[in-house]
Amino acid sequence: MRTSNVIACALVVGLGLGLGLSPTSGLDGTPARDSSISPLEAFRSGEQALKSGETDKAVTSLQYAAEKGHPLAQWKLGRMYADGDGVPHDDLRAFDYFKRIVNGHADDNPSQPQAKFVANAFVALGQYYLAGIPNSQVKPDPSRARDMFSYAASYFGDPDAQFHLGELYLEGLGVRKDAKQAKRWLALAANKGQVEAQARLGGILFKGEHVALQRSLGLMWLTLASDGSGSQIEWITEAHDAAFQQASAEERAMAAEFLERWLNGRRDW
Repeated sequence: MRTSNVIACALVVGLGLGLGLSPTSGLDGTPARDSSISPLEAFRSGEQALKSGETDKAVTSLQYAAEKGHPLAQWKLGRMYADGDGVPHDDLRAFDYFKRIVNGHADDNPSQPQAKFVANAFVALGQYYLAGIPNSQVKPDPSRARDMFSYAASYFGDPDAQFHLGELYLEGLGVRKDAKQAKRWLALAANKGQVEAQARLGGILFKGEHVALQRSLGLMWLTLASDGSGSQIEWITEAHDAAFQQASAEERAMAAEFLERWLNGRRDW
């Protein structure tokens, strides 16, 4: 889905190693019927099969681990079905895997490595509740989407959840419009490097949309977002370029000064 998914995909292999998983003889992705095989071992086997391009074997091992309650296997399968990555795209199956994680791990310690994936499952469910899943019982429900984003944003401090929560407050979806709350959540995510939050925050500050007009600071956030996204997110590039063209020379100079302060860890503006 959005920004953290790519990062999370990169982290999952390393996290599996960090949990003490080791290659196990006989775990080649074939159906795991032996109850002595642990969910951790099955998960590791699935990851190895994915790296080898043996998707069918990988899915078999990951499903075994997921049915045994392994949250990273559930998350990996959820992402695969959500993205159609090696398996047919199936939002309902993805929804089910993410829901299992949310139901079983909402109280996990936020400082644990797997908390990133639990938070990502909350965000994924929030997006599904926001849009709904066509031809299913999952109907658009902005209030439930807000609950998902709010929990991940507050308990786990997840920047993607904070961005989405800020968006809901800006648009008044599932919650009453509140520019002050929107700015607060967007700023939290922006300071963690969430480029979409940086762009949205920069946009409302530059235009003074329901918040105090701060064109130089807004341009700074838009510049950070544009640089961070590498011109791969079109609306961010367009928003930055439009603001830069509209800004005066003095505003551009002040934005550059703000940017230097931010890069040096200073937030004194």
